[in-house]
Amino acid sequence: MRKRLAAPVWSIGFRPFFLAGAAFAVSAVAIWALWLYGRLPGAQPMGGMLAWHRHEMPFGFTVAIIAGFLLTAVPNWTGRPALKGWPLVGLLLVWLLARLAWLVPIPPALLLILQLPFLPLLAVVLGLDLIAAGKRDHYPILLMVLLLAGCQAMTLWGFFTDDVGLQRRGVLTALWLVGALMSVIGGRVIPFFIQRGLNRKAMPAANPLPTRVLMVCGFLVALTFAAGMNESPRPWLAVLFVLMGLLHLQRLWRWHDRGMWRVPLLWSLYLSYVWLVAAVCAMALWHAGWMPQQSLATHSLAVGGAGGLILAMIARVSLGHTGRPLLASKAIVLGFVLVLVAGLARVVLVPFCAWGLAVTALLWCTAFGLFLWRYTGILLKPRHAD
Repeated sequence: MRKRLAAPVWSIGFRPFFLAGAAFAVSAVAIWALWLYGRLPGAQPMGGMLAWHRHEMPFGFTVAIIAGFLLTAVPNWTGRPALKGWPLVGLLLVWLLARLAWLVPIPPALLLILQLPFLPLLAVVLGLDLIAAGKRDHYPILLMVLLLAGCQAMTLWGFFTDDVGLQRRGVLTALWLVGALMSVIGGRVIPFFIQRGLNRKAMPAANPLPTRVLMVCGFLVALTFAAGMNESPRPWLAVLFVLMGLLHLQRLWRWHDRGMWRVPLLWSLYLSYVWLVAAVCAMALWHAGWMPQQSLATHSLAVGGAGGLILAMIARVSLGHTGRPLLASKAIVLGFVLVLVAGLARVVLVPFCAWGLAVTALLWCTAFGLFLWRYTGILLKPRHAD
């Protein structure tokens, strides 16, 4: 047993959680698509397939990747030892048990109990290190993890009380908190990766005010979803989304370097962030009454934005932290293209084509399947220099 716990996969958080998250991304979307098209007869998960899909994409897939990233980043920020061995195994099992709980006949109260511990435990692990190291500038990220835990509690309470509206509000609040987290982390790592990837001089220090305004706006947007203010168009909210769109565009202009279009590990991050801008602008159009469906904004953020940024980030982080050259294989480059096209298919094709969702799901599953194919060996083996 000690030998197994000493395996490279249990040495740091990104290894098991990136693998688990990517595998779940493939299986969960495949199950959802097969059910939608009547190819998956039989019993549904507790509460129905829609409730399961709504919950599991943010609180199953996305939080697994967030956990893997933060369990790797926080030790780098603080200089403290990373979670590994039995504690890391235990945290992954808490996540896995929550995924399996939907698939077995248990009382709803027990399902609720099994879902809730993961994010609070993650917050405790991260918070102890950040507080001990006095890294107050990273406290907003810890706050976002705690707020995601609150969103999950809201979603599950809606499930437990059969309140579909509360379920939806909890999920959408979580999704836009993920968008805020994308803004915070993307604002730190994307310009750094571009600088390092192209051997450029460090970018001049940016004025911190736009970043702070974006962070506050991200929290405000999440609050409006939690309060149900996005159930119908409100022109005053369009102003908030326009402001965010302009600040995001200013970032993209500042980060742009023509050389990055030759480096897939860079343009994949950049284009995924463009999807975040598209989602914010789409919400502004919807609140202004110029776009018929809010779901177009939602899926711009969820598929193109979060999905694209996650795939680009886990590909780059996995190479960097295992000592491999920062060169994307042809397979993962194809994956980058497919997940970005999946976002386009979900937004443009689905409203007009009965098979739009099937195309989106196929592109998504292929993209994350390519990651598993190329990166499972990398994540299971020791660092390249070892």
